[in-house]
Amino acid sequence: MLLLHLSDVDEASWARAFSEALAPYPVVRRGDSFDPAEIRYIFVWKPQADAFDGLVNLKAVLSLGAGVDALLKHPNLPDAPIVRFVDEDLSQRMSDYVVAHVTMHHRQFTRFQADQKARRWDQYYPPAAGETTVGIMGMGVLGQDAARRLKPLGFDLRSWSRTPKGMDGVEGFAGQAEFDAFLTGTDILVNLLPLTPQTTGILNRSTFAKLRRDRLAGGPVIINAARGGHQKEADIAAALQDGTLGAASLDVFEVEPLPQESPLWAIENCYITPHIAAISNEQSGVRYFTQVLTEHEQGQALPNVVDRARGY
Repeated sequence: MLLLHLSDVDEASWARAFSEALAPYPVVRRGDSFDPAEIRYIFVWKPQADAFDGLVNLKAVLSLGAGVDALLKHPNLPDAPIVRFVDEDLSQRMSDYVVAHVTMHHRQFTRFQADQKARRWDQYYPPAAGETTVGIMGMGVLGQDAARRLKPLGFDLRSWSRTPKGMDGVEGFAGQAEFDAFLTGTDILVNLLPLTPQTTGILNRSTFAKLRRDRLAGGPVIINAARGGHQKEADIAAALQDGTLGAASLDVFEVEPLPQESPLWAIENCYITPHIAAISNEQSGVRYFTQVLTEHEQGQALPNVVDRARGY
């Protein structure tokens, strides 16, 4: 039996879709009448405190989100494999966001927007893509897809990850010992890291100060589409205002929704989007997890299982 425990999404719609895809395999929701001991799989998003109560025969936890940092903090998380959502549609949406904001900043949108408001005709020519280095933090599924889509545009690409990740056309850096070297050659910093104790707060004043400053007019740029816990927003606001950063694109925040009193709202070179870079699509999600459950029931191994020690 599959149990759905979804908060802040249309649980009923997901349940109908799973029931159709898995029939005659039983699918239940919170509030339905069922024996918790019969639940073999639970599909979760923002599970409440009692989400796992009585699930003594659980075979796997299926996570709607690609990131599982919040799920791993659940006080009653059972000792069952956790399967992440890995999907081409999700990767495409994230890469769309990254490419849009990289190219926007490379072509100096902030500068020309200010010129337009001032009715100022200043024919500044941005550097060529090949003269601009995009540094991607995190080379998992999302980071690798973003690199593949940026490469044909001509950007110089580099990456930084926990362990070495080789990719044609991307200069790789790994581990804390190579972090500063990665930053000093980066003009546009893209964060797609998983959120772990080691990466919490990594987007801070110290990091920003090490980025390259002689390529992009106005200064280096950061793009965060991973987790709000990666960034120190007070440092971002200060860096944008004192010129340490030329601009920032932020899709995630320490507190969501972003509080009305946040200074980020009023900073013209800070581009805010409300955590919409990539969404777990219902159709692709049902297709993916239906295959995961069906194949696991047939004796096959679970894919994309979270390493709890690493946190992703």
